Amino acid sequence: MAQTGTGPARFFRFITKKPFNHVSLSGDVTLSEMYSFCRTYRRFPLPATFNRETVGKGTLGNFSDIPCEIYRIPVTPEQKENYYRIIRHFSDNRNVYSYNILGLLTVYLDIEWTRKRNFLCSQFVAYTMDKVGIHLDKPYCLYKPDDFRSFPGATLIYSGELNSFYSNVRSKASAK
Repeated sequence: MAQTGTGPARFFRFITKKPFNHVSLSGDVTLSEMYSFCRTYRRFPLPATFNRETVGKGTLGNFSDIPCEIYRIPVTPEQKENYYRIIRHFSDNRNVYSYNILGLLTVYLDIEWTRKRNFLCSQFVAYTMDKVGIHLDKPYCLYKPDDFRSFPGATLIYSGELNSFYSNVRSKASAK
């Protein structure tokens, strides 16, 4: 989870009163590959769709201070294989998916409404977890970023600044 300094992120933080309003998935602790539904172009909030996020590049490259929390959720080898299959599907078909703008209202009003090819970042994360076999406590379309802070089985492994975490992990990996 993260909180960038974009205009929409600041607005959502004001409305939700939550410390983080964006969530992504990564298949490894180094965060070398993170995926989410977010803006496609760094300067404009729309269009938005499924994207690979890279620390220090794109929107994440615009900010030197990105507060975040990183959680680890244990998965089986089969679940991890399914995760990568789902990511490949979204990558290969990203032109048919888009950001669920209408879902911003329905999720915060707790109205269950699923749109087949439209996701918020939190809906995408919950959808992917559900598809790999991780139990959800409610329909994926009702998940908000803050819900993952208390997700069953999730362990907080880092709380702080995203760029610092990423630099530290990369320097440890290159020292090996």
